[in-house]
Amino acid sequence: MINEFGSMVFNENVMRSRLKDATFKKLMKIRKEGMPLEWDVAEEVAEAMKNWAMDNGATHYAHWFQPMTGITAEKHDAFLDNDGEGNPIFELSGSELIKRESDASSFPSGGMRSTFEARGYTVWDPTSDVFIKEDTLCIPTAFESFNGIVLDKKTPLLRSINALNKQALRVLALFGQQPKFVFPNLGLEQEYFLIDKADYERRRDIIVCGRTLFGAKTPKGQILSDQYLGNIRPRVKAFMAELDEELWKLGIFAKTEHNEVAPCQHEMAAVYTRATISIDQNQLTMEIMKKVADRHGFHCLLNEKPFEGINGSGKHNNWSVATDEGENLFNPGKNPYENTKFQLFLAAVIKAVDDYQDLLKVSVSTASNDHRLGGHEAPPAIISVYLGSRLTNMVEAIISGVDLEEAQANAVRKGDDEDRNRTSPFAYTGGKFEFRMAGASDNVSCANYVLNTSLAESLRQFADRLEKYAGKASLEKEMKKLIREELKAHQRILFDGDGYSNEWVKEAKKRGLYNLKSTPEAYAHFDDPKNVEMLGRHGILSYDEIEARKNIGLVKYANVINIEANTMLLMTKKEIIPACIRFSNEIAFGIESKEALGLDMEHEKALLKDISDHVKALMENNAVLETLIAKQPSDDEKKAMYDYKKIVPAMAEERRIVDELELMVDKEEWPYPDYTDMLHYVR
Repeated sequence: MINEFGSMVFNENVMRSRLKDATFKKLMKIRKEGMPLEWDVAEEVAEAMKNWAMDNGATHYAHWFQPMTGITAEKHDAFLDNDGEGNPIFELSGSELIKRESDASSFPSGGMRSTFEARGYTVWDPTSDVFIKEDTLCIPTAFESFNGIVLDKKTPLLRSINALNKQALRVLALFGQQPKFVFPNLGLEQEYFLIDKADYERRRDIIVCGRTLFGAKTPKGQILSDQYLGNIRPRVKAFMAELDEELWKLGIFAKTEHNEVAPCQHEMAAVYTRATISIDQNQLTMEIMKKVADRHGFHCLLNEKPFEGINGSGKHNNWSVATDEGENLFNPGKNPYENTKFQLFLAAVIKAVDDYQDLLKVSVSTASNDHRLGGHEAPPAIISVYLGSRLTNMVEAIISGVDLEEAQANAVRKGDDEDRNRTSPFAYTGGKFEFRMAGASDNVSCANYVLNTSLAESLRQFADRLEKYAGKASLEKEMKKLIREELKAHQRILFDGDGYSNEWVKEAKKRGLYNLKSTPEAYAHFDDPKNVEMLGRHGILSYDEIEARKNIGLVKYANVINIEANTMLLMTKKEIIPACIRFSNEIAFGIESKEALGLDMEHEKALLKDISDHVKALMENNAVLETLIAKQPSDDEKKAMYDYKKIVPAMAEERRIVDELELMVDKEEWPYPDYTDMLHYVR
């Protein structure tokens, strides 16, 4: 099996064996340092890729990209061509490798282009690995319009990495370091649910919406915590084994797999690697999970909150920054109290999160993630930074101005260290920060371009101030002064307590922190002047591109809410209400028959009345929901906020009524498998 690792990836080992030595070295420089791609290099690489792909059974190639839909896209073309004399030839040219025209008319653009403007261009991203998926050579690319408008999630990420590299190198130069480049690394933890495919096929809400819109809570749920890290069911283990095998071929290090807290919930964690590669691999992993699950009689749910009353699914974003020389800039070393460089980068991260907490919330805001955040081990909507006791003590000592040697000695006596805080949205976990707010289905390019760029902005400000002291004896003193000032200025973002408590909500408000509970509330801040200035300054997004993304996010939110609301109406009208009426008729017939025998039917009558009252309430709420849908404003921003304030509460009432009805109606009459069926399957 070891020989199959990365067998479907055009990785550096394959490149070395199939390219001329000079071409290989040029390509490595392009991949690692962002050098421009020369035409002769592109031609040789394209020919080598095509030959390697065909040797491995590929017949087609596709530019694989990440449009604003949130999923990947690809258009397949055969290597086949005509030699001009009617004979077939097989080729992939350098021009086709680097740039291809694709129909972009139906992808979200946020109103920046008309639907009749069809042209879009995919441009090869040589920092990501090319791979074979089934019979197709997939070439990771960026995606832009005919007029150069960014239409994807990857381009801002690539730009943010360049911005971070530029500013980090300026700061490192002040410490006498001259690495060639600095880059972010990621380790992504992917949570997901597996349910029986037969149950999935009977749940219209999961089929259409990806989550259950109705469902009375199962009696057991996760209250015993016996699922967490428990023995993996043989059938699930077989799924995991095949998933590992498929990922292995694609060079994806699927290191960790285990049961999560909720029944039927599991997690897979990949090994750390460069951010662009990690995100590409995660997008690919989600696709493969669904295909492998289907082969094992499962359906894989990646929705953030598929079941009410138990944990939702997130994607923990473990983020760090390193140099090409192998130095992790978030590693405090053995003595963080004396590590000025670490303190400086720590202060920069804390400042970045505080200054751009609203953008971070935007980056993870979706209709489905709104249901997840704030409970059942998901972080709250309020963003804060958790450092652990050791670094908290160090930061407090720096702010208070006490002697750091004495503070260090006290810390050693206490034996403090970094623990985990399950409620923290942004936690230091030893050499990295774990951003836990991203949803399971997210493309985390958005979260990471915000992290990278906001850190770049902190470092830019630091470098602007400190470069005046470069080469002077006072540089160290000025660094320490800056660190203290910045930590003090942004101390409000630090919190190590219970993020779920009402006390924290009140305290966060006093500190002036955002509490953006919904997607519309978060997106209202996307184009705040400070955010537009920061993203524009570093060349990440123009004002128009920010407005487009705001529009796309709000339209998607409203569309999801409308799909779910209309699915509720469809399910209740065509299936749930008829089932309740049929069961009510059975009860009524039984009452009539038994009363003829002189039996007391008081309790049966009470049940019949309760069901009838609930059906009436459901029909009335349907009318309310239909009226609310019809009255939605046309303006996208107003519509999203209207849906949040009006339609979402009506949907919650719809669910309350139906979930109560489910507990009254005979299981044989109920049209869907219930939570106990789905979460505690025995097959």
